[in-house]
Amino acid sequence: MKGILLLLLLLLLSLLFWEPVLGANVTYDHRALVIDGTRRVLISGSIHYPRSTPEMWPDLIEKSKAGGLDVIETYVFWNIHEPVRNQYDFEGRKDLVRFVKTVAEAGLLVHLRIGPYVCAEWNYGGFPLWLHFIPGIKFRTDSQPFKAEMQKFTAKIVDMMKQENLYASQGGPIILSQIENEYGNVQSAYGLAAKTYINWSASMATSLDTGVPWVMCQQADAPDPIINTCNGFYCDQFTPNSNKKPKMWTENWTGWFLSFGGAVPYRPVQDIAFAVARFFQRGGTFQNYYMYHGGTNFGHTSGGPFIATSYDYDAPLDEYGIIRQPKWGHLKELHKAIKLCEKALVATDPTSSSLAPNVEAHVYNTTIGCAAFLANIGIQSDVTVIFNGKSFHLPAWSVSILPDCQNVVLNTAQINSQTTSQQIKYQTLKHKRTDESDHSSEALQSDWSFVNEPIGISESDVFAKPGLLEQINTTADMSDYLWYSISIEISGDEPFLFNGTQTNLHVESLGHVLHVFVNKNYSGRGIGNSGNAKVTLEKTIMLSRGNNTIDLLSATVGLQNYGAFFDLSGAGITGPVKLGGQSGSLDLSTKEWTYQIGLKGEKSRQFEDFEASQWVSLSTIPTNQPLIWYKTTFDAPEGNDPVAIDFTGMGKGEAWVNGQSIGRYWPKNIAPQSGCSSCNYGGAFKSDKCLKNCGKPSQQLYHVPRSFMKRDSNTLVLFEEMGGDPTKISFVTKQIGSVCAHVSELHPGPVDAWNSSGQNRGTLGPMLTLECSYPNQLISSIRFASFGTPHGTCGNFNHGKCSSANALAVVQQACIGLKYCNIGVSAKSFGDPCKGVTKSLAVEAVCS
Repeated sequence: MKGILLLLLLLLLSLLFWEPVLGANVTYDHRALVIDGTRRVLISGSIHYPRSTPEMWPDLIEKSKAGGLDVIETYVFWNIHEPVRNQYDFEGRKDLVRFVKTVAEAGLLVHLRIGPYVCAEWNYGGFPLWLHFIPGIKFRTDSQPFKAEMQKFTAKIVDMMKQENLYASQGGPIILSQIENEYGNVQSAYGLAAKTYINWSASMATSLDTGVPWVMCQQADAPDPIINTCNGFYCDQFTPNSNKKPKMWTENWTGWFLSFGGAVPYRPVQDIAFAVARFFQRGGTFQNYYMYHGGTNFGHTSGGPFIATSYDYDAPLDEYGIIRQPKWGHLKELHKAIKLCEKALVATDPTSSSLAPNVEAHVYNTTIGCAAFLANIGIQSDVTVIFNGKSFHLPAWSVSILPDCQNVVLNTAQINSQTTSQQIKYQTLKHKRTDESDHSSEALQSDWSFVNEPIGISESDVFAKPGLLEQINTTADMSDYLWYSISIEISGDEPFLFNGTQTNLHVESLGHVLHVFVNKNYSGRGIGNSGNAKVTLEKTIMLSRGNNTIDLLSATVGLQNYGAFFDLSGAGITGPVKLGGQSGSLDLSTKEWTYQIGLKGEKSRQFEDFEASQWVSLSTIPTNQPLIWYKTTFDAPEGNDPVAIDFTGMGKGEAWVNGQSIGRYWPKNIAPQSGCSSCNYGGAFKSDKCLKNCGKPSQQLYHVPRSFMKRDSNTLVLFEEMGGDPTKISFVTKQIGSVCAHVSELHPGPVDAWNSSGQNRGTLGPMLTLECSYPNQLISSIRFASFGTPHGTCGNFNHGKCSSANALAVVQQACIGLKYCNIGVSAKSFGDPCKGVTKSLAVEAVCS
């Protein structure tokens, strides 16, 4: 008997740990990707693994799944994996295999965009700098040295995935791979060799035998069997280059990237939903959000130049992984509505008709069901139309989805999703644990120590060269900084002088930031911008009789990542550099200059050498001076809420927590005062249409992942380039303060009123839904509830003239103590406080 029980136990254990080895067969036809013989409608979202941390990945992926995604899409970033030629790194945030497996564990699929050029507002477009120095190389064209390195890296990634059985053909989650990236946008600049290169890229990729399809985005001439796909704010008009390929959208931009010196872009969710519905209305079956979670450009990973450290991208999951409402929720409901149409969408091509000016109907009529999309593409006026014998109201710039061709389950312009108010709690740096009730804003300056960065040449490994050297060729991007130093002997009667010792200094640079020091004294700076990185500096300087030193510090803020031949754009002081007066000038450009790559503090790794003797502690530290390192210790904020540093009071520099760079900071780079105004979602969106935070720092808060910190005794190191006061910085924690919803009784019924087959379960009417974002939270209180004519926004609702007396009690009974609740928005639930008036329900709740 014991033997039988033992055998049964072994059999049970084998079943628990058994992993299927049979893979999925992934192909495609003109309608869709086909997985194991079944056409699929797939909703995808981009999450870039190095822009978050392994500790964040499971939560981000689970929230993506809860939002209705089927697929996670990511680039593969060559320069972080092969920083030195033939030396690879796949640890920590770079652990691609772990990321793919984490996606698989959540039951989602993967689109692996190997590139290996990625753009992505990533430094140098994802190319490692050593690639630039290979003799005879030309990037992204029919260049044998480039193709050899590209093939080697692509094959390495494919082999890694194969070794872990991660392709769908092996039973893994990867159903798609991408080779190259948006090459069609720049192809004409490369001439006839471009076509040869694209054909080679396609052949090379398919020869790697992944068992899944390959795609090329923005590549109209992608050769078979490569699927060409669309990127952009709208892709409903896109048509693949073969009637044997499905219509796929690899990048639907949910917002736009942030540049230092610019306002914050955002994209209204009504417009995103409109674009997605139009894409599926007109035959699409695979759509990806770029980004679904944008994350953070840690270290020197941001490109540009001038791309900010935050890569929030106004995505459904914000930079910290917090659900952004109503964007996340409205898109979730959209995904449910589209999935109700899936059987009809993949079974046939749509037929289209015009119902009125600017109103289009597309119908998928099959033997297994009927689905319809009604679109009002006008931007001015709502329209009422007749379809299938019924009347339908269509707001401007909206799509109504009818999974049974009879009843509207969702209109893209009408939001039935909750919103949230975000609570930011400030906390001064705590050198040691104190009473948590102490929120004093008084800073302890004695907690800071400092080291001055030497001005000009301070290292032994310097070199002299005649003329001005281009910065990237000189530094290989090992540092943002390059010193240019020259000595000049002054007798006092030089023609380029005036008033005896004064002269005008003229410097031209490809940027991105330029600092001038004369005889070790700070004399001025020039700053470029994202539209024009070039810097031209005109400055009157004072020289003295005898020997004078002019030190120029050139700083980059991320390398170019986009455009034809972007790798040749260059940086640094290109000249001319001239001294000029009333009687003449002196061109220093061809003189002998002494060069130093990087800073002394970088070479001594001051950001992680915390105990070194050079750190100076004084009761009052020097502030508002350039080129200085600061250090302090701190306790991590209590709890698990996301953490950021508010760098108010600082100028420009870089920050490290326990030796890990959280990126460049630049709070003194202020967005223009103009350009921000109310933004109507109707009409074609572009990157500068909707802006906020004009006249404010482009970025004020900088993400510090919890995994970078210990409970106490953490070390924060800053390198301040321009001058600031570190005692003014603060830690903040971010959390959702309230969850809110505001739904009209005229709103279409929710998706939940339909079963999985797309059949109407009954006329439930509009419903207001509240849901706590975090797994361990429940609705603990109702701050506001009004059925009638309430107005205002989340955190600031007000009762209107018409208001039901029992609304608060009804909502409390329905929701308190639950994670999720639904309330019918009708007089049946609340009574009718004002007959003949269109009413709505507004609720603000607290989760804890």
